[in-house]
Amino acid sequence: MNELTIPLIPDFDVDGAGKSAQWNLAGWQALVSTGRGRATYQTRFKALYSRTGMYFLFDSEDRKLTSAYTRFGDDIYQGDVVEVFLWPLESQRLYFEYEISALGVELPLLVSQNSPAREGFPQVTKHDIHGWLAWHFEGDRKPRSATVVRGGEKKALADMDGWSAEFFIPFALLQGLPNCPPQPGTRWRANLTRLDFDAGTPSFWAWRWDAPEFDMFHNLNQFGTIVFGE
Repeated sequence: MNELTIPLIPDFDVDGAGKSAQWNLAGWQALVSTGRGRATYQTRFKALYSRTGMYFLFDSEDRKLTSAYTRFGDDIYQGDVVEVFLWPLESQRLYFEYEISALGVELPLLVSQNSPAREGFPQVTKHDIHGWLAWHFEGDRKPRSATVVRGGEKKALADMDGWSAEFFIPFALLQGLPNCPPQPGTRWRANLTRLDFDAGTPSFWAWRWDAPEFDMFHNLNQFGTIVFGE
């Protein structure tokens, strides 16, 4: 099982480009192609956490901003997005998913799986999974996020060189999930992913991907582990 220890830092503002000096404390982690799709773009991320939440920074090579979704809660995974999956307690198939598009549109979900209990969940299908939109998505429960497009305009179908997404997920939004908020030494299962639609058919990348028999990002058995550092 792959692990990533993330540093504990003071809170800071996000700008979409990762300009805060706090990011110097985290190394880049590569996303790998799942073998689905033809795009060969490079994608990487960093992660940090504070006493109040988690910070993520994605850097994505790209050539076209392929997304037409502009409303909160839209099916933005039908366009160019990056995603974070956070699974605080392995004994419960309940986890949080956060997506953000290159246009900065968000989709936060609480996801449950109701498949029969069996090692590795190899037979999970889309019918076993359901996501619920975040409620009271405001105040200290609302993420802070921004995206930046490089080498082009921030609009649908614009040519570009790449884009970055920086966001903060507050632990207050995850209230009710077990093993949250984490303490130094706490371990969560997690995955980080990207979808891109420039080539017509979607191309997929993931931080951890070793289960081709289940061609979905919701295979909990393939998740890596985030360790909250001192």
